[in-house]
Amino acid sequence: MSEGLAAPRRRGRPARAAAGGEPAARDRILAAARSEFAERGYDKASIRGIAKGAGVDPALVHHYFGTKDQVFAAAIERAFEPALRAPDMLLAGPHEEQGERLARFFLGIWENPTHREPLLAIVRSAVGNEAAAAVFRDLVSSRLVARVAAQLGVPDPRLRAELAAAQLVGIALLRYVIKMRPLADADPEHVIALVAPGVQRLLTGPDPLDAPAA
Repeated sequence: MSEGLAAPRRRGRPARAAAGGEPAARDRILAAARSEFAERGYDKASIRGIAKGAGVDPALVHHYFGTKDQVFAAAIERAFEPALRAPDMLLAGPHEEQGERLARFFLGIWENPTHREPLLAIVRSAVGNEAAAAVFRDLVSSRLVARVAAQLGVPDPRLRAELAAAQLVGIALLRYVIKMRPLADADPEHVIALVAPGVQRLLTGPDPLDAPAA
């Protein structure tokens, strides 16, 4: 073979020069993916755009994450990671204060600007696209709701956990995404004080249908 000809590149993993270093390139891809989904939405976001934002070849994005659905799943899991610690909060104090702890923990994540922007990207994408909604639903169902339900010693634990999640996610949607007032401007402590008793009843309260007839 002539010395002036380079050996043909094998298919599969991108060349090391294209990779840009590990794990830095992978982290850059996830950060670029979050920005791409936040700015363009799920439908308009593209592997090419994510690669451009990360300064890597699109082949590297496919190598690490596969399809756009899989990139989105990895990006939102990283962004949603703080919220996935919520089940641990249930065991971090008295049983009768679980509602307050969960509400305070959840709203505290949204009040933190560092966490809020990635979460906004997730919610906006999930609301506007069924594929994105399915990815988000699977993450919340398996990594959050199922773990919370496993710690509830009450009937219908899964339903109760989902209802509590619905209440807190609904508050986040109105307060931080839609910015409905006065909720958007209310003091977080006031919101927690009002919502915590309802979350507590959902998690630990008796089933009203089991109450004896008057």
